[in-house]
Amino acid sequence: MDIEVGGILGLIWLIIIIWAIVKVAKSSASGLAKVLWILALLIFPLIGFIVWLIFGPKG
Repeated sequence: MDIEVGGILGLIWLIIIIWAIVKVAKSSASGLAKVLWILALLIFPLIGFIVWLIFGPKG
């Protein structure tokens, strides 16, 4: 049961990170800002996602 729950939660987390990367890529931020946000999301998924939610590019 643990493997199934962990797999589902991992898949949900992966979808959330991909959604955040797509939102960053579609934002009106500069190219460098987009690259830095995407790197932050890939290198530090949890911390990067939380910081992106608070300070990330809007729109």
